[in-house]
Amino acid sequence: MKILAIDSSAKSASTALTDGKHLISECFVNTTLTHSRTLMPMIDNMLKQSDTDFSEVDAFCVSAGPGSFTGIRIGVAAIKGLALAQNKPCAGISTLEAMAYNFTDENCVVCAVMDARCNQVYNALFRIENGVVSRICEDRALPINELLKELEKYDEAVYFAGDGAEICFNSYESRPQNIKLSSENRRYQRAYGVALAASEHNELFQNSALLAPVYLRLPQAERELKIRKGEKL
Repeated sequence: MKILAIDSSAKSASTALTDGKHLISECFVNTTLTHSRTLMPMIDNMLKQSDTDFSEVDAFCVSAGPGSFTGIRIGVAAIKGLALAQNKPCAGISTLEAMAYNFTDENCVVCAVMDARCNQVYNALFRIENGVVSRICEDRALPINELLKELEKYDEAVYFAGDGAEICFNSYESRPQNIKLSSENRRYQRAYGVALAASEHNELFQNSALLAPVYLRLPQAERELKIRKGEKL
């Protein structure tokens, strides 16, 4: 089964085409251009370079959050449109889980973190054993200091990954030797990881009309409005 995946949840953008497990073609950019300008040309070029007709794609998937509110909306809208055009199923995948698939060649714990600002991160923990990714906790938003304290209970190697990795690593003043900052070449989420996660969660594939972004907290403007009105966040 050929799966087309995209990620536009942060500054970088990527597309990937897989046969369910193995990578067929991939494109990754990290520019200042908006994802609405880069994604569709990337998909078109990727399919052409792999000599794949659009009709040959069996399913679609996208990193549906957490991450940039605008980036997530662009990615979800793109996949909904592509899946609808072909009447094919699509799936929304956790951005944090997609990161964990960069580490399947190691036995470790992956601490996936995205900068949520205000000294908070979007986070989830995953254990990798013999190439198998298992979730330790659900996606969440929490203060950096709470996360660092929680990590102290792990004895095995713990890798920070994501655009919040360096912030967390540098905030850990007395970090144990097993806490590591992942190398930049596998620190960020990729569409290939989105596709691999989707292939492990067939239950997530659904009609395109049901695909929706996943936000762990309200956008900044809505939070500020609620604060001014004295409402609970």
